Amino acid sequence: MQRTAVARRKKATPIWVWQIVGVLFLLGSWYLFTSVLKLQPSYVMPTPEMVWEEYRYGFIKSDNPNDGQLIYAIGNSLRRVFTGYGIGIIIGVIIGVILSTNQILRAVVGGWLIALQSIPSIAYIPLAIIWFGLNEKAVLFVVVLEATLPVALALSGALLNVQPAVVTAGRNLGAVGLKVYTHVLLPASLPNIFTGIRVAWSFAWRALVGGELLSHAAGLGQLLETGRNVSNTALVLATMIIIGVVGVLFEQLIQRLENRVRSNYGLEVRK
Repeated sequence: MQRTAVARRKKATPIWVWQIVGVLFLLGSWYLFTSVLKLQPSYVMPTPEMVWEEYRYGFIKSDNPNDGQLIYAIGNSLRRVFTGYGIGIIIGVIIGVILSTNQILRAVVGGWLIALQSIPSIAYIPLAIIWFGLNEKAVLFVVVLEATLPVALALSGALLNVQPAVVTAGRNLGAVGLKVYTHVLLPASLPNIFTGIRVAWSFAWRALVGGELLSHAAGLGQLLETGRNVSNTALVLATMIIIGVVGVLFEQLIQRLENRVRSNYGLEVRK
């Protein structure tokens, strides 16, 4: 029986095969309904060939100012989101540590953070534009805010859930003052901190696209707005696919780091 179970596990189809099959099925259905059956006009639902043309010219730089615009937009968006995301994580760690030290502060400010996190990122954009104008600062403000809140809440909760025996053991080994945090509490909270960092990435990426869409900051969000203004549905779809792929790639990368940390801590890792 045991040998049979092992053989079945060896014969099981890898998950990436099913993922490729799913993508091929989606592309095939798209081609069938748009290029073959033509159920909708191309300006409503473009064909895969039209979207491919947007990629072909979007990734090639030439004398035409419209060519290579996808490379330019991706570069701007990644620079902006990494800047805001990094600042947000640093601020979130500082706020999380401060909240974990004071119960009254945690009760008051912690409630505010939960309320702020429940507001969709797009609702902050008008306020950011009023404060900073239609520029990159407004987008960065929203990205930093969306990255800060999950990290701060995850970290403060993680620090409070560290087993007292772990803290006592650390103190007995000589950890006092700031070393209690740097040598005991933060290392013990690392798996939960990574969960907050992963959630913060999703929030920051969505906030970035929303901010660029409504401001004049050049990037993927602004490219969506350009496609809408010129009724270029193929450009809109091509940009949406890029946004989804980039978002998933970085989330998977953080997920792998999180799984490795959880595995090193002897915690269960979801396959």
